[in-house]
Amino acid sequence: MNDLVRHEKQINQQLARYGVKFGIYQNGEFHERLFPFDTIPRVITAEEWEGLEKGLCQRVRALNAFLKDIYGEKHILKDKVVPEDFVYRSPGYLPQCEGITPPKGVYSHISGIDLVKGKDGVWYVLEDNLRIPSGASYPLIARELCRRCSPETFRRHHICDNRGYGALLRETMDSVNTGGLNVVFTPGRYNAAYFEHSYLAEQAGAVLAEAGDLYVRDSTLYYRSTHGDARVGAIYRRVSDEYMDPLCFEASSLIGVPNLMAAYRAGNVAVLNAFGNGAADDKGIYYFVPKMIRYYLHEEPLLSNAPTYLPIDEKDRAYILEHLQTLVLKDVAEAGGYGVVFGEKLSKAELAGWREKILAQPRRFIAQEVVDFQDLPIMENGEEVLRKADLRAFVLSSAGKTVAWPSGLTRFSRNPDSFIVNSSQGGGFKDTWILSR
Repeated sequence: MNDLVRHEKQINQQLARYGVKFGIYQNGEFHERLFPFDTIPRVITAEEWEGLEKGLCQRVRALNAFLKDIYGEKHILKDKVVPEDFVYRSPGYLPQCEGITPPKGVYSHISGIDLVKGKDGVWYVLEDNLRIPSGASYPLIARELCRRCSPETFRRHHICDNRGYGALLRETMDSVNTGGLNVVFTPGRYNAAYFEHSYLAEQAGAVLAEAGDLYVRDSTLYYRSTHGDARVGAIYRRVSDEYMDPLCFEASSLIGVPNLMAAYRAGNVAVLNAFGNGAADDKGIYYFVPKMIRYYLHEEPLLSNAPTYLPIDEKDRAYILEHLQTLVLKDVAEAGGYGVVFGEKLSKAELAGWREKILAQPRRFIAQEVVDFQDLPIMENGEEVLRKADLRAFVLSSAGKTVAWPSGLTRFSRNPDSFIVNSSQGGGFKDTWILSR
């Protein structure tokens, strides 16, 4: 590993040339920044990964079953396992998707599950990302550059090869393709994540397309090319639901495809990930995932949620109001580390203000115990220091198969006093080594 550390500057220079960057909001302004890479990898043993893999696949299977149910027969709501109004009031629930079953019944094809490892050695799931989870390209390209700089490092260690992600993505798209091209849909080259869009399209052997490249005719999606128009059978979108079809969602959108929803509703194109998945990755719905696993799979959850409380529940609300100073409060509609408030950092007046907000809008928030998760070593100014780090694991669901990619995006905080590791909050990333034995 020392050899990798010596090459850290060169690797980051190469990442900058590739355009590996992210968007960050500060003081109401948007800025693009390079995504700093740390060459000391996170190492997960083969035995530990075996347990994680089973738990991740179990969780995603249950979430897919939940999405199929709530947009279909609604058994889990009728049986009062999940409160009906809790689902319908979710900002991610889309009534336009009612009664639609996507090709092969798969809703979340690419799931990003965020976990942390507590100092007690237990892995905790912090968040499920089922809409457009990003980040798989970063460990892919970083590993490639590390391998070039120090091939001997990878000969000496027994590490699972992560280069199969492109093939997994292609297999996932092929399995639900309704007949036609596989397309990765990007908002365009000025998007902060454009590198990832283009890189994954290349890795999966898919066509990279923008809004102007696509159109719908007779409820069928087509791609315009210099060789003639071709039908699209699967579209891996990297654009939020509300901007995908101006005739169905946000009318002002210039980056969507008019009538795409009509083609999807007709079953003529697979959309990865399906529209309306936000109903299952709402931070409030997260509370119910263990119950979903028991309800749909008749199994006990293999992975733990962080201890979570819902203000809409009377007992939970009383606990939150009494212990707010020791809890972390999250806005269920926010993402990327935004809308996260640590009670211990609030003054008495601020605590009183947040208690009023919770009472006024109980569905808007969840509260969690602060998980004291492990620190990982990073290099900073030539010295090794410890920083908080999480893991985004990627789970791919094709027709009849759910697979956890033996790699992942480890993100770390560059602030020694912060538990928030998101790139949008200024964090960095490192490779994740899953040992093969």
